[in-house]
Amino acid sequence: MDLKGNHITLGELWDNPRSRAVFQRRIPMLSKHPLQGAARTVTLEQLADFLASWLPAGVIQGVLQDLKRL
Repeated sequence: MDLKGNHITLGELWDNPRSRAVFQRRIPMLSKHPLQGAARTVTLEQLADFLASWLPAGVIQGVLQDLKRL
């Protein structure tokens, strides 16, 4: 999948069933977050920066690798 240099938006990722499944599998709490709808314009890069304080780097890298393989 073309992540547009990690500038793809979460809305674009969540609209794709395959990339949505990556988030549901790797970071299930994100797909159930009440602000999910408001975060549609957040880029993947912004999300990774935000999650870096909450999740181990390996989890974030795993998500990025899975998305690139799609």
